[in-house]
Amino acid sequence: MITTLFWDIDDTLLDFRRAEAAAIRRTFSEIGIPVTDETVQRYSEINDSLWKRLEQRALTRDEVLVGRFAMLFEELCFSYDCRAAQNLYFSFLGEQHDYISGAKETMDALYGRYPMYAVSNGTTVIQNRRLADAGLDRYFDRIFLSQEIGAEKPSAAFFDACFAALPDVRREEVLMIGDSLTSDMRGGETAGLHTCWFNPHGKNNCLGVRIDYEIAAPQEILTLLEKIG
Repeated sequence: MITTLFWDIDDTLLDFRRAEAAAIRRTFSEIGIPVTDETVQRYSEINDSLWKRLEQRALTRDEVLVGRFAMLFEELCFSYDCRAAQNLYFSFLGEQHDYISGAKETMDALYGRYPMYAVSNGTTVIQNRRLADAGLDRYFDRIFLSQEIGAEKPSAAFFDACFAALPDVRREEVLMIGDSLTSDMRGGETAGLHTCWFNPHGKNNCLGVRIDYEIAAPQEILTLLEKIG
């Protein structure tokens, strides 16, 4: 039986890819990098690779946030203060909070029916701003952010901290919903939760992570919850 929902935020409820692209384009324009699809895509590739290393505890958060600009600038032979670029990017990213299609309607339908908690690796000040501006924060009984906890998904330490704050919640009754195999699904699996992979693009589970359920649109969670009880 599922009594409680854990929700990832970026690319599960809020469209992070769209937010990232808009913010990095504005950043590039501000600091003088030609804004092309190729440079935006390359930034995204570098960013993704470094966040995965953070999940593996091979890098610190600061090494990711500043290092992604350092790597890109080196490739482009572009000289600019990486931390200043990072701060500028954050200011633009905080303004972006578009929902994934169907996500708001889904949260409206679930609100009051299940205790719901946000579990995110997003940076605290940016994530809190985006959640508030989107009106998404009101759906959650509590928001758990890795920067505040001091551990990232998928680590056991992250989920242990969540459950330490929720002593009446049983792990075997929690459904972890998210788009990431490496942080959400693997984290949910190792923490002893049920897992639901939000997979709108039909990707293959190439990592062999245990997935209990899979959905292609947020609203499919409503039918799923009715089915599994």
